[in-house]
Amino acid sequence: MHILIAPNAFKNSLTAQAAAEAIEKGLQLSPLECTTQCFPIADGGDGTASLIIQQLQGTPVHTEVHDPLGRLITASFGLIENGRIAVIEMADASGLRLLKQDELNPLRATSFGTGELIKVALDKGVNQILIAMGGSATVDGGTGILKALGARFLDEKGLELENLPESLIDLDEVDISQMDKRLTNCEVIVLCDVDNKLLGEKGAAAIFGPQKGADADAVKKLDAALARWTDITMKSTGKDMAAVKYGGAAGGASSGVYAYLNAQLVNGIDHFLTLTGFDEALAKSDLVITGEGSIDEQTLQGKGPFGVAYRAKQKSLPVIAVAGKVPLQEDQRLSEYFDVLLAIGNEPADMTSAIKNTEQNLIRTTREIAKLIRLGKPKA
Repeated sequence: MHILIAPNAFKNSLTAQAAAEAIEKGLQLSPLECTTQCFPIADGGDGTASLIIQQLQGTPVHTEVHDPLGRLITASFGLIENGRIAVIEMADASGLRLLKQDELNPLRATSFGTGELIKVALDKGVNQILIAMGGSATVDGGTGILKALGARFLDEKGLELENLPESLIDLDEVDISQMDKRLTNCEVIVLCDVDNKLLGEKGAAAIFGPQKGADADAVKKLDAALARWTDITMKSTGKDMAAVKYGGAAGGASSGVYAYLNAQLVNGIDHFLTLTGFDEALAKSDLVITGEGSIDEQTLQGKGPFGVAYRAKQKSLPVIAVAGKVPLQEDQRLSEYFDVLLAIGNEPADMTSAIKNTEQNLIRTTREIAKLIRLGKPKA
């Protein structure tokens, strides 16, 4: 039996690589005779770019950029396909992980540093840029990225706005005359891990603002600022950012690059699996094990484990999923893709303890799974 191990990251606990290694260790500690392949996956969230660069043996590029609050840091991206394609992790320059809890402020945090990474990629002569947008600290509609690339945001007096994105409410004109001309010959593809649209109760500010430090008042201000940004963009480009699927990803940064860089917004896991040759690994497999921190109905909206399971089912392969949290009642829709869905917890535990024990729980659970598989195999 050959088992393909393809988990997503377990948020706040294990990277996808570490999760895959824990699952593999559990199988190795069992009496089941099997071979394994670790194929850690990502769906556009934090860690996606590094996995792509790793799996495609890309070349890292390090450079100085500004973090979400304007401080100089060293960030990196990767070059693949003989330097033709740049793979950028937005979180490396504009991520939540760069800020302390008391520094979170989406009314002032910007994506400027990600725009700086794009400029350096253009300096390297790339003709395609992949951006994984998960894990950002921003709700600026991508205005920081565009500003770094030469866009100017003006009020009704023609003065440049300061303190973006809060000041977007006063936006009257977007001057793109000085935008980097090299962008016209460069394809931009954004890997999105959520399909929310930009505005409203399920939009960038309402859903993701609180995760990035926004209280109720800040959420209202951010949504109003993004609405103004949308109106001005519609007048100047004819593109409706509010109508775009995936437009709420990364605090609306996906909308901004869609409207002004002609970026394609794509399902992150699907693009990741295609780019990294996942189907070739599937073709050699008899069983697939996937997982992430939580698996529920939302997983079916395009999260990593669903992308894995969907492709496995296209080849009629059984799929086992393990997670820190699963629904109490059987979910028929989940059952269509996951033949077995197991929570890995070993005892009642608070979140801190559960996260701390994720690795050991994954090892133990997959060891027991392997024992069950062995019990079900006919004796020679």
